[in-house]
Amino acid sequence: MELLDIARWQFGITTVYHFLMVPLTIGLSLLVAGMQTAWWRTGNERYLKMTRFWGKLMMINFAMGVVTGIVQEFQFGMAWSEYSRFVGDVFGAPLAMEGIVAFFVESTFLGLWIFGWDRLSKGVHLACAWAFSLATVASAYFILAANSWMQHPVGIEVVDGRPRLTSIWAVMTNNTVLAAFPHTVFGCFAVAGSFLIGIGAYKIVRHHRDSPRDDEDRKLWHTSMRLGAWVGVVAFAGLAISGDVQGKLMFEQQPMKMASAEALCHTEEPASFSIFAYGDVGRQNCEDVKSFTVPYILSYLANGDFTSEVKGVQALVPEYQAAYGANYPDDPRLGQFAGQPIDYVPNLPATYWGFRFMIGFGGVAALGAVAVLWFTRGGRFPKGRWWGPLAVASIATPFLGNAFGWIFTELGRQPFVVAPNPNPSGVDGVWMYTASAVSSGVTPGEMLTSLIGLTTVYGVLACVEVFLIVRFVKGGVAATMPHQPSDDESDDETLSFAY
Repeated sequence: MELLDIARWQFGITTVYHFLMVPLTIGLSLLVAGMQTAWWRTGNERYLKMTRFWGKLMMINFAMGVVTGIVQEFQFGMAWSEYSRFVGDVFGAPLAMEGIVAFFVESTFLGLWIFGWDRLSKGVHLACAWAFSLATVASAYFILAANSWMQHPVGIEVVDGRPRLTSIWAVMTNNTVLAAFPHTVFGCFAVAGSFLIGIGAYKIVRHHRDSPRDDEDRKLWHTSMRLGAWVGVVAFAGLAISGDVQGKLMFEQQPMKMASAEALCHTEEPASFSIFAYGDVGRQNCEDVKSFTVPYILSYLANGDFTSEVKGVQALVPEYQAAYGANYPDDPRLGQFAGQPIDYVPNLPATYWGFRFMIGFGGVAALGAVAVLWFTRGGRFPKGRWWGPLAVASIATPFLGNAFGWIFTELGRQPFVVAPNPNPSGVDGVWMYTASAVSSGVTPGEMLTSLIGLTTVYGVLACVEVFLIVRFVKGGVAATMPHQPSDDESDDETLSFAY
């Protein structure tokens, strides 16, 4: 394998793995803060138990997310040093902001929340929960602002061939991040909602078997499931609306990505949306591809009407060649790519199916949420033995939807790591090829060793997280509540805090 291929696999594996934890932390932290608010307002002990139980799982996930997230920033120096030199002046500000929020605000208020149950007033303790949860959202915004600049560079000027930051405000209010942020947050809520549904269903089924007469705990899991289901439904609606906005921006800013999402070889006016295709969607002439389509829908997704023209791959390639060149620069640092023809077409099977898997898994999660609302209506409890395993399996659906969404987003802009901007709202003349971004002083053997090592460590961490979550889920609410002293115990022998 070539150095570039190994570096891309390494970044892809570590990024997708890390983003399994990010949306759960963000979504669950906001829901936990909401549960604690309900307890603060009503005094209902059920909400206190929910806060402690789901808060424990959030903490486990947060800890793993921090460990794996640190590696992401190391990637810039390890595997992508040329990229870091190119974007460093721009990325320094948002990444510094994210670092301050993530490692100072989040950690400080999470620590106060963990150890402040009997040391802080209820109001101050609740404020810590909200400060931590909102800081996770702010942290995500800074990261998305940096990523959105790669999709649509703004707020810079070109000096000696490199971008120089002129307006951090322009970077933070980039129309691409303003569309990507709500889409990402709704995706986080979809993940957290399915998490509540799956674990709540498992606990209801197991609780019915082990303690059928304990109505209070059954009501707690029922409430958790209903909350997760409502969150999932609202999240899917938000994903659909924000995704439509993103699609229209993609049509303006990255037309090749729009064409690759549909494996659209030939220009269509009006354009149909492909639901399913068979044949070799990777071929740019589409000779043997058969597709089931819905007329006019792609035109609407692209431009808000049912008649717009959507250019296909074959029409876009000459435009990209005219604007950015037909060949890579004859630069030794590009290795095998130096002077070679540029393939402006992304991996069509990956983008076509990634886009559909993103939508499909999101739709399955939403249907599951609707089913939960129906089967638990009026205080009903699901009793079938199939219910628990099916609900637990459904936890994976929004995780997969998020993962495939990011795979599509990042692969769809290839061969650029910083996409060019023919759109007037961006800064034209700024782009970087992925082949130019990889570290030049690293050998394929060193990169492969790093890839194997990181993948192995991440696999071990995945096992650790699953083990801890399963252990505390099986322990239930009792394992997260503060210890109640017996008559034979002194107060000094009792741990008064919950965690």
